[in-house]
Amino acid sequence: MLTMGLDIGSTACKCIILEDGKNILGRAVVSSGAGTVGAQKVYDEALAMHSLKREDLGRLMVTGYGRFSFETADNQKSELSCHAKGIAFLMPTVRTIIDIGGQDAKALRLNAKGMLDSFVMNDKCAAGTGKFLEVMAGRLNVQTEELGDWDAKATEEASISSTCTVFAESEVISKLSMNVNLANLVAGIHRSVAKRVAVLAYRNGIVKDVAMSGGVALNKGVVRALGEELKTEILVHADCQLAGALGAALFAWEELCKQA
Repeated sequence: MLTMGLDIGSTACKCIILEDGKNILGRAVVSSGAGTVGAQKVYDEALAMHSLKREDLGRLMVTGYGRFSFETADNQKSELSCHAKGIAFLMPTVRTIIDIGGQDAKALRLNAKGMLDSFVMNDKCAAGTGKFLEVMAGRLNVQTEELGDWDAKATEEASISSTCTVFAESEVISKLSMNVNLANLVAGIHRSVAKRVAVLAYRNGIVKDVAMSGGVALNKGVVRALGEELKTEILVHADCQLAGALGAALFAWEELCKQA
């Protein structure tokens, strides 16, 4: 039996097709978020990859920032629960999850059964989020996905002292005008994000193992800086960006089993 999990984020849409609640049959990611055609596009892509139709899916669960806008779904679930579920499936030893989303940042703690135990969330300010990284990449005239590579070239970190996105952007502009090394600037930006997110994580309590979930986890510079701030190794799974969608597909499977 097949279930689908669809994670409609603010900057990207992710999809997982799960077979019998345990095997990942298909996956797709589209760099278009809520309020766009992204959700429909990633849904269509995932089905087309395996020549499937809607009726081939036993259940479709949607999560994420735009979860209430996708009418094709059978049900919806919060992204907190879905990221916890997905990461617990991918890495059962994880007890602390850091998810830096496009519009917010979250620190989750799981219990011994891999279930969400507690969380803290920052959704009041763009600093410490994927949006902050996107804005900074634009100001530096590089692609957001290139930031990790630039970080690896840094010889030191150019300090970004402002905690507000607007002021930090002005600070970056000022440093660019002084010919501060681009790679060092990127490393400083990553440190700024890590410090903001680490505060959330410490507030919720750090229990090993610690992992990152979501697309920002693909940025090795952020992972490096956050690991240093938290003084621990940050685990990153190859499917980290799809953890929310995976969790949704797993919840869909559980609902199917209850109906059986």
